Amino acid sequence: MADRVTVIGWDGSPLTQAARSALSAATLVAGAAHHLALPEVPPRAERIRLGSVDLAARRIAGHRGSAVVLADGDPGFFGVVRTLRAPEHGLEVEVVPAVSSVATAFARAGMPWDDARIVVAHRRTLRRAVNVCRAHTKVAVLTSPGAGPAELALLLDGVHRTFVICEELGTTREQVTVLTSDKVADLVWRDPNVVIVIGGAGRLTAASGTGSGWIAGHEPGYPPELRGWALPPADPQAPQAGEGEYAGLRAAQLARLGPRVGDLVWDIGSGGGALAAEAARFGAAVIAVDADPDACRRSESEARRLGVQLQVVQGRAPHVLERLPEPDVVRIGGGGVPVVTAVADRRPQRIVTHASTRDEAEAIGAALAAGGYDVECALLQAVELDTADWTERERTVVFLLCGRHPEPRA
Repeated sequence: MADRVTVIGWDGSPLTQAARSALSAATLVAGAAHHLALPEVPPRAERIRLGSVDLAARRIAGHRGSAVVLADGDPGFFGVVRTLRAPEHGLEVEVVPAVSSVATAFARAGMPWDDARIVVAHRRTLRRAVNVCRAHTKVAVLTSPGAGPAELALLLDGVHRTFVICEELGTTREQVTVLTSDKVADLVWRDPNVVIVIGGAGRLTAASGTGSGWIAGHEPGYPPELRGWALPPADPQAPQAGEGEYAGLRAAQLARLGPRVGDLVWDIGSGGGALAAEAARFGAAVIAVDADPDACRRSESEARRLGVQLQVVQGRAPHVLERLPEPDVVRIGGGGVPVVTAVADRRPQRIVTHASTRDEAEAIGAALAAGGYDVECALLQAVELDTADWTERERTVVFLLCGRHPEPRA
């Protein structure tokens, strides 16, 4: 019975001597159709068209002889190696790597990629992959049938990006196309492909042409002069949105929202954009909604100050929410029970809001409970002191409410 399998990466270039030697001795070869058509595959070897890697692994484990798996690019980078090494298959894996398809795609585009986010889009992860494209200025998407360039572009509706679409890398049919996202859905694309999604107004990084990089991916943290989070507003004299802009409440709201990479956050009644911009610093995609055009402009300014991506939508909730994509977590800065009820109908994982009075808090809590949410409420009190003479400068009392949906979103 086979207990060892050689995994060979293929990037369109001639196979290495190690790869040719492993293939020549193989009695079973698994791979895609274009792999199995390679002249180096022994004519008498059993061939498995690679669909389900788990199914192929079971057949390899039961095979008497020498097994080889062919895969595009580097098979250890979002590839078959992880599945083949799973304990239930009992296989010892030897890898002969090639250049990853992501590295090849960026090379074809003539772009550095140490500052890029890299995601895999399947039907079940497509929405989260799109949220990463919303939140970051450079993303490489490894696509799959049903989760390709057209589907990415459709779900990015309202967010302008440039797509670099690399089809059938390493083959004679290889093609690289550059289009704006609004035109991508009108065409048919060949699998497999890698899509580089670029654009937005984030801070320039080393790989974009300034400075020198020190860490791969999106540089974490705030600009050096803005260490920390739940920071005071950039302009303390600017009009704010009541208690929702208070830094202590904002910190508690962010803690309960828990925004993360792949999430879509709605910030309804975003005011000056303080919470929306800080949620984006955690890697989430954020849509800031406010009826006031001045508030929308301040949100855009705050996003630029912190170097993050925000989609700002001017409109009055709950009506404006009907055309927004599905959220994972929502902060409601105003609107009361009608907005809470409309948001609960969309079933985000968490809804966080606040109230000024106990009666208002009870009404909002009842609306959350009626929507199927487990409700938490806390009374927050804070006193700001003037450290010159340690006298009270300002006192804030607010009810913080959090609704948690018992069924997690996929």
